[in-house]
Amino acid sequence: MTPSSIDTEVIDLLKRVGPGTMSSLAYDTAWVARLGEIDWELSSRALAWLADNQLEDGSWGAKEPFYYHDRVISTLAAMIALTYRGRRTQDKKKIERGLIALEKITDGADEGLLADPNAGTAGFEMIVPTLVAEAENLGLIKQQGERILGRLAQQRQVKLGLLHGKVINRNMTAAFSAEMAGRNGQYLLDIENLQEKNGSVGHSPSATAYFALYVKPGDPAALNYLHSIVSENGGAPNLAPFDVYEKSWVLWNLSLLPSWDVKILSHMRPHLDALMAAWKPGRGVGFSAGYSVTDGDDTIITYDVLNRFGYEVDIESVLSFEEESYFRCYDLEVGISPSVNIHALMALRNTGYESNHPKVQKVVKFLEAALGNKKYWTDKWHSSPYYTTSHFIIACAGYKNDFAQNMVDWVVTSQREDGSWGFFMPTAEETAYCLQALNIWQKSTGKKLGPIIRKGTNWLRQKLDHPPYQLWIGKGLYSADLVIKSAVNSALLLAEIN
Repeated sequence: MTPSSIDTEVIDLLKRVGPGTMSSLAYDTAWVARLGEIDWELSSRALAWLADNQLEDGSWGAKEPFYYHDRVISTLAAMIALTYRGRRTQDKKKIERGLIALEKITDGADEGLLADPNAGTAGFEMIVPTLVAEAENLGLIKQQGERILGRLAQQRQVKLGLLHGKVINRNMTAAFSAEMAGRNGQYLLDIENLQEKNGSVGHSPSATAYFALYVKPGDPAALNYLHSIVSENGGAPNLAPFDVYEKSWVLWNLSLLPSWDVKILSHMRPHLDALMAAWKPGRGVGFSAGYSVTDGDDTIITYDVLNRFGYEVDIESVLSFEEESYFRCYDLEVGISPSVNIHALMALRNTGYESNHPKVQKVVKFLEAALGNKKYWTDKWHSSPYYTTSHFIIACAGYKNDFAQNMVDWVVTSQREDGSWGFFMPTAEETAYCLQALNIWQKSTGKKLGPIIRKGTNWLRQKLDHPPYQLWIGKGLYSADLVIKSAVNSALLLAEIN
């Protein structure tokens, strides 16, 4: 692929950026499938999707990588939906295969990811106890319940305690996981103030399907929302729309290039203007302009993008997410995200904060503690440490070189023989992140990494047409398709100019 053809790819990408392009998830689709008596069309399409997307071992979720939380919550939700709505002999067989898979998945769960309370999918500790109770009432599971739950009941109570008795409304992140209230916990919900303007609950298909099924059965606004975001084949995404998230991350990846020609900038400008219009001074942004809750990560990345392109935005919005010893992503969150703090470090640097400034040192201290004796970070928003660690290298290149050198060494030595990178398996997405980081590190420090970069770039060029893997973490694993494509384009262009 030549530089000019990459430019064409970038223009095509910018034309497609909009409300958000994302893979479908078994978990959210299973909730839509429950709607048979409310909306037969939506339910039937979702049931067909579940039937077509059961994995070879009988479970549901991302095929690769295997991620405990994703497989458990997806398989539970799919089996419950098929129990309620399945009518065919093959549906019963799918449930039986799901039960066998769930037994294997949950065997020894305490030694797996469940042992890390911060490694779960979004809302896992809140939602799964409700799903387990429902599956037990349906007679689907018996012994698995205790293994699945582990310490989740205690974690759920801790998180509910953070509400201090308040009921959940659209201004709280807990609305995104409103289905955790189940049929008997609706006292936790501020029902009249739960929906967003677009009819959704938290821009979540699963929470909205729950609302239309059990809270306000047949609610027209909720059903209209679901019809607008469920794909033709019946699959539902993790969240929709996510216009700010998609625009800001696509533009952030592209902003790593030192300059762009006028033609490409003209395609960027409407997206930059849209981000500026969504910006709330003193509060920042959420993942969508129509979503009531702002968050630290989208605020920080959007700030950094707008700042890089010369827009005047207030650093106070970023600082509103500052805590005593770290930067948070959301209010009431239990696990703190290293990637959010890495992005905060980047934004502080690009705003002009010196490397010894107390705010910078606060972030560094948090990241050092989170790193421990490892050479990479794991994170709550992405399953691959290459995502978090590559962004850290970018944040530190020419700013805190000594802190980042060990991570650079890890990225270099962990390159696969064929030139790719991948924590679970080789992927274009992770290879792009590593190439972004190494290209910027080489340019900022003068350290020669040419052979490594060329080997990775050659591999990446051969994988451009491969579908992305589901590495991002929501209620299940998903792929943010255009964000991934922008990282790949950015990495290839960076390699061309270095």
